[in-house]
Amino acid sequence: MPELALKKVTWREWLGLAAGLLALVALFLPWTTLTASRPEIEDALTSLPANDVTRDAWHAGFLAWAPLFLVFLPGLAVVLFGRVDAVRRAGLPHLWLMAAIGALLLMVLGWVTLDWQFDADQRGILSAAGIEIGTGLGRYLGLLAAVGSAVVAFFDVRLVRAETRTRR
Repeated sequence: MPELALKKVTWREWLGLAAGLLALVALFLPWTTLTASRPEIEDALTSLPANDVTRDAWHAGFLAWAPLFLVFLPGLAVVLFGRVDAVRRAGLPHLWLMAAIGALLLMVLGWVTLDWQFDADQRGILSAAGIEIGTGLGRYLGLLAAVGSAVVAFFDVRLVRAETRTRR
């Protein structure tokens, strides 16, 4: 088994883990919120249980929690195995980049289909009552984590290509 080399972990790999940890935090923050422009409806929303008005990633569906794991797991893997030459040459930075891009695509799809968490009848009732389905802090932090992970992974892929060229 390859020896773990945590002392040699680069700043890119630490940033990948930081993005993954930020994604984990985003799992538990509000992901979807209901808001109303009319005061009487807003008062009614505040009197409801918090779980009925806001949803974390676990309750917002697959397109909410799955991308966050695509950010966290590669971030953890690059810290643990990113300095192992055989794993690095086998494509760990490329896998990290593809996972981050996949997470971004799933998040964009989740953002576009935000109101699909509710069925057509529920959306109709919410719309008639003047209630809007919005995004919460967790969605923004998750997106920030995915973008950060993708950017750092891109630079790591560029570096591994340069390393490969110099070995030849």
